[in-house]
This record gives sequence, structure tokens and C-alpha cells, in this order.
Amino acid sequence: MDIDWPEDFGRWLDRLEDEAHAGDGHSRLLLAYTARALDQLRRRSDPPTPDSETATLRWVRQSRRYPLWRVSHAYDPRAAVRLICWFPPGAGTVVVTLFAADKARSGDAFYDGVAARADPMIDQWKRETAYEEKP
Repeated sequence: MDIDWPEDFGRWLDRLEDEAHAGDGHSRLLLAYTARALDQLRRRSDPPTPDSETATLRWVRQSRRYPLWRVSHAYDPRAAVRLICWFPPGAGTVVVTLFAADKARSGDAFYDGVAARADPMIDQWKRETAYEEKP
């Protein structure tokens, strides 16, 4: 599956890579978890369905306009990286809309505002790519 994201996520990922290459250990940890999550998404052949959830890929029940999914990793007391994704219908693409690198500190409060933050990011990605849903 192809992976895409709005510019905001790209800027965050670039900054994280720069910090990791400069020797920041926490950034290296976050980058490793992010890379694993992106690889997990890349290896998918089809979008997930609510009955195909796994321990690391779950449907976000708080989603509103778009069916959102979160990719996570096993518990690590040092960090909790979560990627919130949308699979545009018929596109063969997954769009990373949000990320939480410090979910370990924010806890489940992160999910309370996921839809409110993800919906505009998806709309931004649609504008950036001129994506139109096929009927």
C-alpha cells in the first residue's frame, strides 16, 4: 500500500529525523517506532475492516466523518507513538493524518480529540493531492 500524508506530518517527520541523526536518543526511539508503524502500513495489501483489527492496528471508534485507524506498538514506558490513519476508498493509499509521539504523557485524552483534529488534516490532504472520492 502506498503511504501519503499532509505537509504537517512530513515536517514533523523531517524534524524527528534531523534530531535523531544529531544524536538525540529519544528522537531515535520515536523514529524507530514511527518507521515500524509506516512499514506495517506499507505491507498491507488492503484497507482494514472493523473485524480485522489486530493488537497494533485498531479502528478509532471516536472517528466522525472518516473511518480512522490507529497504529501502535507494544507498551514502552519511554514513549507511546500512535499514528492515526485514513484509507481513502479505492485509492490503494493510506493517509497518515495525525501522530502522537508523547501519548505516554497525555494518556487516553489523546483519543478524545482525534476526530476533530484528523478530519481537517484529511481535508487538507485531499486539497493537496486533488483527491476525489469515486462513487
